[in-house]
Amino acid sequence: MPQHKALHGVRLVSLAVNLPGPIAAARLHAMGATVTKIEPPAGDPLRTVAPRWYDELSAGQEVLPLDLKDPEDRAAAERVFADSDLLLTAMRPSALATLELDDSIARYPHLSHVEIVGHIGTDAERPGHDLTYQAAFGTLQPPAMPTVPVVDLLGAERAVSAALIALRLAAESGAGHHEHVVLERAAADAGAAVRHGLMGAGAPLGGAHPGYGIYASSDGHVALAALEPHFWSRARAAFGVGGTEHELAEVFLTRPTREWEQLAAHLDIPLAGIRHQGQGDRNEQ
Repeated sequence: MPQHKALHGVRLVSLAVNLPGPIAAARLHAMGATVTKIEPPAGDPLRTVAPRWYDELSAGQEVLPLDLKDPEDRAAAERVFADSDLLLTAMRPSALATLELDDSIARYPHLSHVEIVGHIGTDAERPGHDLTYQAAFGTLQPPAMPTVPVVDLLGAERAVSAALIALRLAAESGAGHHEHVVLERAAADAGAAVRHGLMGAGAPLGGAHPGYGIYASSDGHVALAALEPHFWSRARAAFGVGGTEHELAEVFLTRPTREWEQLAAHLDIPLAGIRHQGQGDRNEQ
């Protein structure tokens, strides 16, 4: 059945480039919103470094390259603002002020604003990216670089929630509503599992439990997540081990990843082979 488009009729204009904003805009578009993305003349940097992802995130949207400092382009942007319900931005307050966007928002009292920022308060102008936010809250394991932009993804989902809140409040009051999404706060929440001792080196989900870990197979690696007692007892019986990390490591080396996945699926044990970029989805193998 077709997905219910709860935001049908909602008009979103996005000035956000890079990741959190475009991910949020794509999610809102999937919910039915009409999205107009205004990009600077140089375009969204994401298009250069990850063109396929850029295409995915902007699919179905109207993309307008406009220089907001150019009078004619600014007039075109203002027409979009006037016809929109929600504005999404992702820039420092100084950039917002330089582009006089606060003035634009004031001209359209019906226009709600979701503002994605890195920091707030006295640190509002402090620069940052996903890597620095993760660094500050314990979700990195040096010297390895992260493989998932955790904070950007969390920030995007928070922006979606903020957009829904803003639209709801605007519908009730008849006036636009302003919501901040602070990436530093998203990073702090992402780091809570480390801060509270659940994850990280030697923590219960960081290697202390042998049933929850990564093991080498004969041709790769598997991730075993037999954490609950029923999964753990079933795994020990299936693999013929007493339950030590050393025993499991020896057993997993005896078969290829695909065989371990097949056995685990048959016995209802949470296990998955670890795949890398270019290997494709497990359903394709």
